[in-house]
Amino acid sequence: MWRIKFCPEAKNDLKKLDQAVIKVVLAGIKKVSTNPLPQQEGGFGKPLGNVGDTNLTGFFKIKYKRSGIRVVYTIVRKAEIMNILVVSVRDKNKSYKIAQNRKDQYGKDLFKDIF
Repeated sequence: MWRIKFCPEAKNDLKKLDQAVIKVVLAGIKKVSTNPLPQQEGGFGKPLGNVGDTNLTGFFKIKYKRSGIRVVYTIVRKAEIMNILVVSVRDKNKSYKIAQNRKDQYGKDLFKDIF
C-alpha cells in the first residue's frame, strides 16, 4: 500500500463533506492506494490529460458516481506516495479547474514528498 498524503486544501475539501460521504471517499482512496499506478500498468489510476482548459497530464482521478465526488491525485513513484490534490463535487470541469489552480500553486512539488 502506498502512503497517502493530502495537500492542505484537499484536507479542507474533505472536511466540508458529510460524514457518510467522507467514509466512502476515504475507503475509495485506501483501495486505490494499493496500486495507484495507471490502468495500463495494472493499477487503478484513471489518467487525466488535457481536460477542458486544463493540462493535468501526470494526474489521475477517482470517481464516486453515487456520491457525486471526484478525487484528483498524483503519485511519487520512487517514494510510493499518493498525493491527494482535490476532493470535489463532480460538477462539469470544476474539480479539474481546482486541480489546475493547485498544480500552478505547488508546481513540481506535487511530484515530491511535500505534504
